[in-house]
Amino acid sequence: MLRITWRMLGLLILMLSLTHYDSSAQGRRKKKQQKKELSIYDVDTLIAPIPRQTQYIHSKIDDEQKKADVSDGAVNGIIIYSEDDTMANNAISKALLKDIDHYQIMIENIPANGADPARMIQVKIGYLNALWEMLRKYNSRVNTDPYYYRRVVNNMRDMIIAKHEGNSMEFIKNNVNVYTLENVRLLFEDGSEEVAYVYTEMGTREPKLLIKRLPEFAKESYADATIAAAARVVPQEVYNFASSTNYTLSSAVRRSKDPLVQTIVRIANESKAPLKAMPFLSDIHNGRKTIAEIDAITSDQDQFFQNLVRLKIQNEQLGGDSYTDELKYRGLKYVRTMNELHDSPDPARFKCIEGFAPEALYFIMVYGSDEIYTSSFLGTFKRMLERMTPRSGDQLLDTLHRDRFRTFIRMCAGYNTLNTFLATMTPDNKTGLMKDFIANLENGKEDDLEDAVDVADAFGSVDDADLSNFLKQEVKNNYERSFEKRSRKGIIVYGLLSTLFEGAKGSTEEEAIRQSQLLDLPPINLVQYKNLTANDEAGTVYQQFFFYGDEDGINSYRSFLGNFKDGKWKVTNSQYWSTITSTSGKPITIYANLPLKEPEDETAQQKLAEFLAEKNIHPTIMVHRGHSYHLPLTLERLQKETRIVVLGSCGGYHNLATVLNSSPDAHIISSKQVGAMNINEPIIKAINNQLLAGKNVNWITTWKELETYFSAKKNSHLKSLFDDYVPPHKNLGAIFIKAYRKQFNASEDDDA
Repeated sequence: MLRITWRMLGLLILMLSLTHYDSSAQGRRKKKQQKKELSIYDVDTLIAPIPRQTQYIHSKIDDEQKKADVSDGAVNGIIIYSEDDTMANNAISKALLKDIDHYQIMIENIPANGADPARMIQVKIGYLNALWEMLRKYNSRVNTDPYYYRRVVNNMRDMIIAKHEGNSMEFIKNNVNVYTLENVRLLFEDGSEEVAYVYTEMGTREPKLLIKRLPEFAKESYADATIAAAARVVPQEVYNFASSTNYTLSSAVRRSKDPLVQTIVRIANESKAPLKAMPFLSDIHNGRKTIAEIDAITSDQDQFFQNLVRLKIQNEQLGGDSYTDELKYRGLKYVRTMNELHDSPDPARFKCIEGFAPEALYFIMVYGSDEIYTSSFLGTFKRMLERMTPRSGDQLLDTLHRDRFRTFIRMCAGYNTLNTFLATMTPDNKTGLMKDFIANLENGKEDDLEDAVDVADAFGSVDDADLSNFLKQEVKNNYERSFEKRSRKGIIVYGLLSTLFEGAKGSTEEEAIRQSQLLDLPPINLVQYKNLTANDEAGTVYQQFFFYGDEDGINSYRSFLGNFKDGKWKVTNSQYWSTITSTSGKPITIYANLPLKEPEDETAQQKLAEFLAEKNIHPTIMVHRGHSYHLPLTLERLQKETRIVVLGSCGGYHNLATVLNSSPDAHIISSKQVGAMNINEPIIKAINNQLLAGKNVNWITTWKELETYFSAKKNSHLKSLFDDYVPPHKNLGAIFIKAYRKQFNASEDDDA
């Protein structure tokens, strides 16, 4: 008999609470709705035949619906977003197929409200064109969240009704959001009051989003509000437009009378290195330093970095994202220097960070987390501890305003230094810090999960039983607190963390299956062979490898080709890529772009992408072979059909989220540090051996075999590199994101 724990009970309570929340009020609403007569907008049959004048637009809408339907390879009334997520498939299918059909009928039935027949034809054409344009936008996008577009479709219906009833401004004022932003220009003229209001309000509330869309409305007077608001949070974006060769965009910024915007323009005009000067916008704007003084600082790498740290310590809010991005970029240079010298004696290896204060060393570690080697972290951590004495760890974190402290604790747990760091504190302060580590994960937007993912990843590395039990209890306490305050995000986050923590140490098939069931996910321990094959006659497994034209990429490519000389493969080359096909076993085809000299490597990838699109080939396995700074180009090529993604490095939250945005069913292999080709290749070979035999890719057995293989090598450095690789069934961050999205959307459906 299955034992019901509080954690399982919590998940049950979650579903009950979300479906029956305020049930008496919902019951009253339902009774009220039953008594209410059906609205003309709800009628789903035509009152009169469709007139000839609108028939052609209905045909255009129907064509776009067919394009959406066939996007998964079959016209069957179902749009497959994810093979493993029926709820998401139903959501997008209903919105784009059934609901749009209903809205077409609704528009034809729409009351005249006193308008003559000729006028009504034009009104209907306008509404139908809006539906058509909305569908065209959907079909033009490579990856779209089904729940996002369901809200867009529902918003369009409500906006059409509001416009027709003369309540458009009331509706828009009550619905200032991204869905209204998507639709408003499809229903209203650019110069209209409705468009101006939405763009002005959204520009003030969401300047990061709106400034990227400045080309849409740069000529309009309401662009000023967006530019002024963006200058305070993403000034770099404003600078880019101010410096643009596009007169419309640059003049939109330069005409602004906002003092901060004018400071940005001054930097663009006067600085010798304006891109480097921009992170110090607050210094210049507030008169702390002149542009010339900032130019002198940015000309010296160490001064540049240390002054960025100064802004962090000052907790400067103005342009925080800009100087934080620069801090990360500059900090990574020190990380790469230490990594490259991993075989050198410590005095040479860590010379680049000598003289740096502990605060600077902290930021080098947390902002270099995607690339830092284990030994680079340990050496930097040791120096940070030495230089922060006599301060304690919590005092150092307080000096830094707890910036990225969850990331730091996650890294300490992963590199077995957490107890050392906590030992610098008093017992009460240690307890307080770890309570804060778990607390308030429900804060922020619904899709802001970075802190929760840090917590999930950290727990997978905690070996101290007392600390582990303490963290579990804190998760329970915060779950109960979230339940009391009716925080949907908090209930789901802490419920999932509890379930993850319960199975984090599991390493058997049975434990992985149970974990998958509790999280309501497909098996986390394997990818079925049938889900990796194409719909072609042979059932081919298609794979794509990404190489880059630097020295590392060229060496990786040569080493990669050496794996296909065992008589089981045939290699052919074209101008831009190699094609590798299996000659025995099940059919596998691997495409790998040639590592041509930069920027021709990107051209090779583009040509290969065009070829695959033309042949309607969607690789289910995609592998990144290159430095982390190339990774964004690889991630742009991911598709919803992709089931296995090998990053080799850079398994941080933002990269995990980006992968799952494009490939919701992906199993992700990543490393705590930079990937190594002599680790990547045995992993890839192990995967392909299973596929050649027509077997499911089983991560538990694969990792056990690889563990044996690398242990037999008797090379401690190689084994330590492998140990830093995280298999999909242990990638708690990726599992957490998948489960959270599924449960959050399920709870939203229950509330609908």
